Amino acid sequence: MRVGVMLPMGDEVEPGVPRGYSDIRDLAVHAESAGLDAVWVYDHLLGDSVEDAASSPWEAWTVLSALAEATSTVSLGALVLCTAFRPAGVLARMADSLQDVSGGRLVLGLGAGWHQPEFDAFQLPFDHRVGRFSEALEIIATMLREGRATLRGEYHQVENAPVRERPNRPVPPILVAGVRPRMLDLTAQYADVWNLAWFGLPNDRFREANAALDEACRKIDRDPATLARTAGVLVGTPSGDDADDQRIVPADPARIAAAFAAWAAEGVSELICRPDPSDAATVSVIADGYARYRAGA
Repeated sequence: MRVGVMLPMGDEVEPGVPRGYSDIRDLAVHAESAGLDAVWVYDHLLGDSVEDAASSPWEAWTVLSALAEATSTVSLGALVLCTAFRPAGVLARMADSLQDVSGGRLVLGLGAGWHQPEFDAFQLPFDHRVGRFSEALEIIATMLREGRATLRGEYHQVENAPVRERPNRPVPPILVAGVRPRMLDLTAQYADVWNLAWFGLPNDRFREANAALDEACRKIDRDPATLARTAGVLVGTPSGDDADDQRIVPADPARIAAAFAAWAAEGVSELICRPDPSDAATVSVIADGYARYRAGA
């Protein structure tokens, strides 16, 4: 089982002062040197509100592209890119380019989006989000896997749109995050990887969704074993009550190692850890717990 960390795309150093890219880069480099397998960004155009512009995250693709040069071994993932923010065919071209820039390290996480204030602020359509996502996903998957795509959909259109032809063109794995029936059906149809977040220890919410995804695969005669499962895990300081202990893995190497073993027993191939606080010390504790897990696996 692989382990990665979510990077702090929208944190503030102090109120009104956003954390700069140099700090994000340093944390990614630290995660790589500490022995973790992946770094992840998230894709939002706003934080909680339009008024709080200082907490608006950095643009995800720009940061991801810069990290391709700043790092050399970790996978570079997005959890997840909102397909409403960029034209689908253009996003496929962007992914193809970054896959080459990064030496084949991109994991292309895709989702429909959910935070309506950012759709409103940037005048993006919020209606029929899953229908729009379905067409975008078809375009992106087809272009990346087959080299070009044509779709005359209700929401998206491309005409013989290609990615760059070249020998041994590396195709990034596509990750879809979702839990509702239509999203699980699309995951089964198009994705290489599925994600559900956020958790501490494995619970019935994960197991029920995982079983539903198995069924979605069987409906289209896909072997469920061909679809990798990942989970988002919170690592930080629980409040102390029993319920909270199930939602957050305490930032203690022994507890982290035990939690990782529990997730591995569920058949999960990768964990995406969101550290709180998102700093080098917490990432080091996660890496220590990961090393203990591997030593005992």
